[in-house]
Amino acid sequence: MGKKKTVSIKKARAEVEAAEKQAKTATKKKAATKKKAATKKAATKKKVTRKKRAAKEPARFRLIWGVYSSSMKEESRFSYDQRKEAEKKTEQLKAKSKKLYWIQPIKEEISDEPDADDDA
Repeated sequence: MGKKKTVSIKKARAEVEAAEKQAKTATKKKAATKKKAATKKAATKKKVTRKKRAAKEPARFRLIWGVYSSSMKEESRFSYDQRKEAEKKTEQLKAKSKKLYWIQPIKEEISDEPDADDDA
């Protein structure tokens, strides 16, 4: 019958430590090559310069007075300086019928292009 071989614990530990060292150095080399590749990519990559957009001018509005009925129907419009005329129109409509009428400010955007109605 054969003799059993006894494994030395010191030898086994030394083998494991050697294998761990090789694994660490291999991972360090891989990490170093990855870093080098990343720095090369970063160095070769050009910085993208974005074009600045021209700032849009804020929209211009004008304020007008609108006379409304209780059904939210717009009865008439008056320019901002004609508020007294708008109040008179409201009183006329109230006297004419029993509906409720009121004045409300309306902000209307001023367009730069002339209206098509003005040309005709």
